[in-house]
Amino acid sequence: VQLQAFGGGLVQAGGSLRLSCAASGRTLSKQPMAWFRQAPGKEREFVAAVSSSGGSTTYADSVKGRFTISRDNAQSTVYLQMNSLKPEDTAVYYCAATSGRIILTIEGAYDYWGQGTLVTVSS
Repeated sequence: VQLQAFGGGLVQAGGSLRLSCAASGRTLSKQPMAWFRQAPGKEREFVAAVSSSGGSTTYADSVKGRFTISRDNAQSTVYLQMNSLKPEDTAVYYCAATSGRIILTIEGAYDYWGQGTLVTVSS
């Protein structure tokens, strides 16, 4: 499985970005997927996850109400819509997929990782 994340860039505080994560090599329609992020000098942290069907989602408290995760299984793609961006959202964002069946927020539960896409929010 290969995951490729894209859509990052430079945006002003209060702006929006939409990240995409395309999967190839294997269908991921039965696997939960997630976004994590790593800010400069900090450990990677959980952002959001979505169930295999897309019917269930969970978010980190820091992004709840501002970010929305969704998926299109026909396109093997997961999205992260980010609104009301803040400077503290600046990070490299990674998409990930798990071989399991339930949504988890733990980094170690995810088996496949994309290369990351940089999001920079200016104040």
